[in-house]
Amino acid sequence: MAKLYFKFGAVGASKTANALMVRYNYIERGKTPIMLKPRMESRDGEHTIRSRIGLQAECDFVEDFLASMEGRTAQDIDFDVVIVDEAQFLSAEQIDALGAIVDDFDISVICYGLRTDFQGEGFEGAIRLLLTADKIENIKTVCWCGRAACFNARLDEQGRIVRDGDKIMFGSTGTYISLCRKHYHQGITTGKEHIA
Repeated sequence: MAKLYFKFGAVGASKTANALMVRYNYIERGKTPIMLKPRMESRDGEHTIRSRIGLQAECDFVEDFLASMEGRTAQDIDFDVVIVDEAQFLSAEQIDALGAIVDDFDISVICYGLRTDFQGEGFEGAIRLLLTADKIENIKTVCWCGRAACFNARLDEQGRIVRDGDKIMFGSTGTYISLCRKHYHQGITTGKEHIA
């Protein structure tokens, strides 16, 4: 039975790598996955999804895919699963449209993304997924201290936590760091602060 999945994690939790591995698993079994991302996410090129460890695949935009689904029937469907990277950037309406694909066509939609922004506030797409997904999974990563990381801290050029600014700012490795709740609130980004 098809499901709407939300697999979330903090920055660096290997969400994109997981999405690409799931895509590969479907292909290996002779299935056809559709790989999607929001149009606003173009760091790796318009039609490319790339993980930090170097895995990559071609993709389409969620917006174009959803537009192409209008008026389609079950006989028109030529794919077996939909995999969405960076789902936090989607609107609630787009999440609901992905959920309709699960319900109307019995095709699973697997969404990967962040749960919260650098201020600890929820993204619209993530909130909607948390409320409506059939299955929710935390892809875990750890803080520098070894505790579970659940916060995405934005860093300035000196490596200090930034608490104000635009909700969305694309960055590369070094722009964001995943921290546990304690060290996010304390503003401690490495263990070096504790070395005498």
